[in-house]
Amino acid sequence: MIRSRVKNELQHLSLNKGMQRKRKLWSEAGMQLLCELPLRPWAGCRREDLLGLLAMLNQQIGKLDQSVEQAAKENPQAKLLLTQPGVGPNTALAFVLTIGDVRRFPRGKQVASYLGLIPREESSGGRQKLGAITKQGNRMLRSLLVEAAQIAVRYDPQFRREYLHRCHTKPKAVAKVAAARKLAARLYWMLRTQTAYPEIVRVESSSRVALVGAS
Repeated sequence: MIRSRVKNELQHLSLNKGMQRKRKLWSEAGMQLLCELPLRPWAGCRREDLLGLLAMLNQQIGKLDQSVEQAAKENPQAKLLLTQPGVGPNTALAFVLTIGDVRRFPRGKQVASYLGLIPREESSGGRQKLGAITKQGNRMLRSLLVEAAQIAVRYDPQFRREYLHRCHTKPKAVAKVAAARKLAARLYWMLRTQTAYPEIVRVESSSRVALVGAS
């Protein structure tokens, strides 16, 4: 993405002068520091060019974001998915348009597989081992789900518990993908049952309690 490359170059300029702000560089205070950073003439010109390009891209992307937000609000399916914490207009609309008719998938696991979020199974010496995810399907939606899942773990207690548990036993990247896989399955069931976030969480909790009681 062009904007990401522009931001990376601006980050490099700031790092070369010993200023490490990461995401805070794009805050109002961070941008002020970036503009005041003493640079050599050629680097200063490069900074001005990059800042001008970034401003133009932000304006264009802002208009696109507004259009996507409006489209998501007007789409009943996407509007339903927006009730899930972490899911914004881009993720909601992309999920609805990519998955299509959810009735063609019998279970959430098939949706995760369709999106390339299921680990490969590798057999060796009679042992079955799970490898990296297949990464088949829509790459953009897969990336959006990973980002959305990272927000969901902040607000959904169940998501957070499972994520933190995996972080203790697995690499963080694996935990992120697992959270994205769970989110994809939940969004599928929200569409399949036409159930908003608060109610789907209540149903999931009731099902877990029933399973525990039966064990």
